[in-house]
Amino acid sequence: MSEITNFKGVAQKTTAESQSDAMVATLLKRVGERVRKARELKGIPRRVLSEISGVSPRYLAQLESGEGNISIGLLQKVAVALDYRIEWLVGAEDPWSSDTMRVADLFRRAGFHTRQEVIDLLSPDTETDMRASRICLIGLRGAGKSTLGAMAGERLGVPFVELNREIEEQSGMPVNELLAFYGQEGYRKLEAQALERVIATHDAMILAVAGGIVADPQTYNMLLAHFHTVWLKAEPEDHMERVMAQGDTRPMGGNPEAMDQLKSILTSREALYGRASSQVDTSGRSLEETLDDLIGVIGERGFLR
Repeated sequence: MSEITNFKGVAQKTTAESQSDAMVATLLKRVGERVRKARELKGIPRRVLSEISGVSPRYLAQLESGEGNISIGLLQKVAVALDYRIEWLVGAEDPWSSDTMRVADLFRRAGFHTRQEVIDLLSPDTETDMRASRICLIGLRGAGKSTLGAMAGERLGVPFVELNREIEEQSGMPVNELLAFYGQEGYRKLEAQALERVIATHDAMILAVAGGIVADPQTYNMLLAHFHTVWLKAEPEDHMERVMAQGDTRPMGGNPEAMDQLKSILTSREALYGRASSQVDTSGRSLEETLDDLIGVIGERGFLR
């Protein structure tokens, strides 16, 4: 993009750049004021805070004045030294007067049953109402989401939708091209928009989503809130074998560590997939047996009303 200059040929900032600079200045001022207030409330001299945090007195002085463009890593050290959460220093809510932050802190320290009671109390609709008769299949590539989803939809008489097809329709290009052009960030944005559209247009359906959707907390929480989720589990070897059986040789092509990487991904996502409403293990089962298991779970749990 070419520069915008005045009549003297001096580069001028655009409105967007000016607004961005103002936002950064406001954030730095807020962080500085909160660090200074937290330090003063605890009666800690700046020199002592420097020794505890490992951040130089000069850097702390700049930070507290609102002029220090401190890194996230150093700010975390300052937060730890002050015994504060880093979000208290940067968030829009004032940690000393915000009821929202106080409630969030109490919620964080509460037990599981108390948390659930709070969620039920604050939720405008029950989980059953929010999820309606929407079912979503999650899991890694090769779990059988598309195949089992289509078969289950036909047997139960409900629409089957693949979220990636919705994304392609929305973007006007295949997912692999979309990723090449816009990267993961662009893809995730379209993924969230497609999910919102699906929720708005379907009360009863079976949805299959990409395995990585669990990596985006906001989108995954929206999915969990509006769908009865079923994790289709499988052993890493089964995932790999099924993907290659579909004619996709990319996982192993020129990558001898592909299996180790797949196992690592599965391990890192296991807790996230485990948040699903139900699980169906597809390893060592025929397609028909797994379909019967899936239909059984849907019936037993009352996912379709």
